[in-house]
Amino acid sequence: MTSAANFSIALVHYPVYDKHKDVVATSVTNLDIHDMSRLTRTFGLDRYYIVTPVEEQRKLVEKIREHWLSGWGSTYNPKRKMALETLQMEASVDTAVADIEKRTGRRPKVVVTGATGRDNSVSFADLKALIDADPQQPFLLLLGTGWGLIEQVFNKGDLVLEPIRGAGEYNHLSVRSAASIMLDRLFGR
Repeated sequence: MTSAANFSIALVHYPVYDKHKDVVATSVTNLDIHDMSRLTRTFGLDRYYIVTPVEEQRKLVEKIREHWLSGWGSTYNPKRKMALETLQMEASVDTAVADIEKRTGRRPKVVVTGATGRDNSVSFADLKALIDADPQQPFLLLLGTGWGLIEQVFNKGDLVLEPIRGAGEYNHLSVRSAASIMLDRLFGR
């Protein structure tokens, strides 16, 4: 089975597109904090980054995180505490990459995701093979909010993961649903 020990995810709130293709920062939601942390812990990932340059949002997330790690929430729901131990705030994708490199001594391979297929996309099987080929190599999977990651993020990534395809033309899953499917395909039993 493929190990997720050197695999992290980042939920990117900036830079992303809005429905008009303007570059924006989206709002961090409570679901982003809790559901993605639980997903990260469930599949044994190293870290879950929430990426936003908006200082007030980072402060709010840290306040919620501390409530569950050391406040009343830590004794009320120990499983939530375990999940939120994986959460880390970063101001940019670059600082998340730098954190992984500092902690592991290796630059992570950055895997970009989106709902639209691209010519250079790798399959889930190909990505699993890359993870298995070098278990010490860290990976960072970028998940966009809003209407997706901007082109410059795709251009800076090392790999683009194939999109999830449903039964028809409609392809607009919530980022939490898409992340669950992706991680199950990579690390599920």
